[in-house]
Amino acid sequence: MTDVVIVTGASRGIGAATARLAARRGWDVVVGYRSGRAEADTVVADCRAAGRGVVAVAVDVADEGDVRRLFDQATAELGPVTGLVNNAGAVASRRRVEDMTAERVRTVLAVNLLGPILCAREAVRRMSPRHGGSGGAIVNVSSRAGVLGAPEEWVDYAAAKAGVDTLTVGLSKEVAAEGIRVNSVRAGLADTDFHERAGEPGRAKRMAPTIPMGRAGTPDEFAAAIVWLLSAEASYVTGATLDVAGGR
Repeated sequence: MTDVVIVTGASRGIGAATARLAARRGWDVVVGYRSGRAEADTVVADCRAAGRGVVAVAVDVADEGDVRRLFDQATAELGPVTGLVNNAGAVASRRRVEDMTAERVRTVLAVNLLGPILCAREAVRRMSPRHGGSGGAIVNVSSRAGVLGAPEEWVDYAAAKAGVDTLTVGLSKEVAAEGIRVNSVRAGLADTDFHERAGEPGRAKRMAPTIPMGRAGTPDEFAAAIVWLLSAEASYVTGATLDVAGGR
């Protein structure tokens, strides 16, 4: 049976690199995306060129019905889901906490924390032997912001990512005996368009001197860690958080 992995936020950046690498490593891939169908189609073509089954599914990870549909479509088109990469994420513009609105905070928490919980729930409902599954692996993409706090920028985002770290620990203990591994890659500064979409196009260059290695990480560097945690090479690893952050 071929392994099937869902990667959320897979139309660009770390998610796209993860989908492509997973395909090259033998996974069939579900490219989850919120917007940017053209970019998602490019990732689909690259995965198909690697000889794998692949499908793109539009999904709002904060919408319960969308998440159920994502998993149902994945199963219907590719087979039982055995891997999940909770990568979808978003930030708002830079803002001090005193200037944040409730609407902004709700949106940030919905995408970055509620979304991973909903996706993890659906994954467990399909992977666990309690529900007829045969196990699997979940990798949450967290952020060093959850440790550093992102003051003067995105404290709400940092708080959501700290919640993802807790999700990783707690869920890993719940489902370890059911053959499901749950781990996290805590990403550092990334050389992607994430900052540009948040209104900070020069942030990676500006922040590079604060990184001991002197640069931002590439999408492929984060993807390598994520796909390793999905793989059988990490078969005795669960509840772990791997910092991929250039030493910061």
